[in-house]
Amino acid sequence: MKSKSIFVDTSGLLCLHDVTEKRHDDAIGLVTSARRLFTTNYVLTEFVPLSEVRGHDRNEALTFLIDFLLVPRLELIWIEPNSHNAAMQLLQDRLDKTYSLCDAVSFVVMREQGLTDALTTDRHFEQEGFVRLLK
Repeated sequence: MKSKSIFVDTSGLLCLHDVTEKRHDDAIGLVTSARRLFTTNYVLTEFVPLSEVRGHDRNEALTFLIDFLLVPRLELIWIEPNSHNAAMQLLQDRLDKTYSLCDAVSFVVMREQGLTDALTTDRHFEQEGFVRLLK
């Protein structure tokens, strides 16, 4: 039986992609057991440069991303101006945090979609009250 829906963050994608990552098997298990997966185009824009910084081949990262987008249970959410603006407001409201714009957009989308669990290693998700699945 499939578990609940999860939001896939950039660091979660990297854990899925990088077989040497210590959380790789956990990430695979969580994605396999998820009923539905959600991510945003902002997460996708962060993934390839993060992969490159971590020493991964650009073509392999792009191929992984293209394959990931074919997962039938995945819903890719394209960020519209209202969500972007809400994320900018969240950043202004949280000047004591080091959230990225991508983080803030993810938080806005998770709240809009009623999601609580994130495939991420990023502690910022916990700071916003979400469940970080990869610790």
